[in-house]
Amino acid sequence: MKSISISLTCLLALAGCQVIPDRLPQAEPAPVAACYFPAAQERALETSVEVLTEWGFTLNSTDTDLGLISASRERPLHGYYDPYDDAYGYGRGMRVFGGLGIGRSSGVGFGIGSSFGGGVGQQPVEVERVSLLVDDAHIRISRDIRRFDHWGDLRESYSASNDDFCRRFQTRFAQTVPTTGRPL
Repeated sequence: MKSISISLTCLLALAGCQVIPDRLPQAEPAPVAACYFPAAQERALETSVEVLTEWGFTLNSTDTDLGLISASRERPLHGYYDPYDDAYGYGRGMRVFGGLGIGRSSGVGFGIGSSFGGGVGQQPVEVERVSLLVDDAHIRISRDIRRFDHWGDLRESYSASNDDFCRRFQTRFAQTVPTTGRPL
């Protein structure tokens, strides 16, 4: 009985150690001011889709009622490796390893393998995702980049809603004329 009360006291003491975060998760760094700009066109949603598909993005989902567009594109990363992960001998050619062992009772084991500095048939990739929110008079852009190694493990992830991308989008958005054939 005494051990139950001590265990219960320890459990209650540890339950008080749980910490609640002081703020909600946020994109860091925050999107720059250029990622929120006025959209004077009547067909801003369609024009945004045209710009993104022209740049090689594939639409993942759209909601015309909300004015939301989600798109992504993927590109291979040739020669990409994690400089802090030297477990596989990245960029060092072929590495051969093996072993030989004799068991205490009866049995002999032998193994050999090789690593060519990358996964077989896998390529490191960079996935760039863009979300656009088109309301009555403005467009808000959110962009992030994720890099995966040759095993498919996430190695880098960061918010990329930077000034360069948003200004290039604004410029191309202003140059794109809707393809309906009617005058603006």
